[in-house]
Amino acid sequence: MATALSIDHGDPHTPLLDETIGMNLRRISSTFPAHDAVIVRSQNIRATYDDLWRDVEVTARVLLASGIQTADRVGVWSANRYEWVVVQYATARIGAILVNINPAYMRSELGYALCQSGIRLLFHGGRFKSTEFAPLLDAVLPQCPDLERCIDFDQEWQAFLGERRADLETLAKREATLSADDAINIQYTSGTTGLPKAATLTHHNILNNAYHCALALRYTSADRVCVPVPFYHCFGMVLGTLAVLSVGACLVVPSEIFQPLAVLQAIEAERCTSVYGVPTMYRAILEHPEFDRIDVQSLRTGIMAGSPCPVELMKEVVDSLHMPEIAIGYGMTETSPLSTFTQPDDSLQRRVSTVGRVMPRIEISLRDSDNQPVPRGTPGEFCARGYHVMLQYWNDLTATKQVIDAEGWMHSGDQAVMDKDGYVHITGRLKDLIIRGGENISPREVEGILETHPAISEAQVIGVPSHRYGEEVMAWIKFRPGRCATEAELCAFSSERMAAFKRPRFWQFVESFPMTVTGKIRKFQLRQTAIELLQLQSAAAEKMA
Repeated sequence: MATALSIDHGDPHTPLLDETIGMNLRRISSTFPAHDAVIVRSQNIRATYDDLWRDVEVTARVLLASGIQTADRVGVWSANRYEWVVVQYATARIGAILVNINPAYMRSELGYALCQSGIRLLFHGGRFKSTEFAPLLDAVLPQCPDLERCIDFDQEWQAFLGERRADLETLAKREATLSADDAINIQYTSGTTGLPKAATLTHHNILNNAYHCALALRYTSADRVCVPVPFYHCFGMVLGTLAVLSVGACLVVPSEIFQPLAVLQAIEAERCTSVYGVPTMYRAILEHPEFDRIDVQSLRTGIMAGSPCPVELMKEVVDSLHMPEIAIGYGMTETSPLSTFTQPDDSLQRRVSTVGRVMPRIEISLRDSDNQPVPRGTPGEFCARGYHVMLQYWNDLTATKQVIDAEGWMHSGDQAVMDKDGYVHITGRLKDLIIRGGENISPREVEGILETHPAISEAQVIGVPSHRYGEEVMAWIKFRPGRCATEAELCAFSSERMAAFKRPRFWQFVESFPMTVTGKIRKFQLRQTAIELLQLQSAAAEKMA
């Protein structure tokens, strides 16, 4: 019998919503007008669906009167707040393209995003952590000829809402011209290396991915979902805002930026049934000194995404956070974002060792360097095709063609393995593979072994330049609170559990890792630091030659 290939098709019968984001909010708001829609605890705002609909409508009418046209770009550069959600829906109702800007961006990154997308109007916060926004804006404004106006949420939002509004008939006429296939959102990839690319997404892309996520999590209008992940990213905006509101559930925003105590307090006070996070966030929540004094038993589910989940951490989340149905998802900004997802009845082993199976109405395939499907059980590049694939990278046809092939497959750059039942295991970035003396080493495999050590909270494994082997393995280690281990102890631990060529040659102990706002480790930064620490500049130059 021929070996099955690494191709799988999602359920073709799950319905796709044939509506714009504005139409969806109208339908849900009319069905659940008095239900809580958005609670932002840091602003003391509690909005019902009726409140949210009115606020979105006022904002949309002011935007129309200010001259914003269909497909004009409107940016939001801010941490999580109520106005972010309002602008998200208001721009969708008038057909403007919302551009999500990472609030951690500094001068050059901000200028690039504003200019590359051609933003006409920018909404922004006052600060992000220790960074004041006004000086950065002043510095980049001369470079951005398309940017006509900036509105500070803290200082100018209320005045903006008081400006002239288009009438309801004008708004209705604009909405009647919109299609679910229109571009509605530009999201910049996280940019762990190089300049970020501007994934251009439609109503159909992100609304359906959000809706199918909500179905998989078994959300109803009774659910209350705590979302501490950033709105500027697909995780917060699509799997958070859109997924929650697409079924009439309640979106609970604990704070502007992630704060573990604020998350715990929001779960207890609002009786949240679901909470989102990346592994580092869940670890911070579980390790918070107040954890044992806060009631989290209302929880049943949530999403862990953004990076692979260590086995022990998942067990702690299930047991200590009372989340037996927590799901693991995999995807990328360019696919709206999810392509695979675990199900509530999947075993714990499936949820810690895989990223689930293909989602409805989507195709996935693991492919070799010749773009042919590999047999199941064989590593290949994860590719996806379907309703969720982006239109393009904004104003970058060359980059678009590099990732979307002639058959419509979106190439992720991630290496994965599909088992006989269709479950997918992500083994790492193709370019992150460590090649030591001709042996291919998966950093994730080594990390997974190291993270079973009782003293280790997180491990990040990278390849560093070597004259002799081309690359050597280096492990960066973060210990659990109150725990530690020596390099000799970890070497002995490794020697008992992995082949000699996989064992770390170098070790570095740290209290934190350099991360993007979404919780992804900046491994390229770890490599740069390692080269300097270990004085491997000559080996690095030799490797580049």
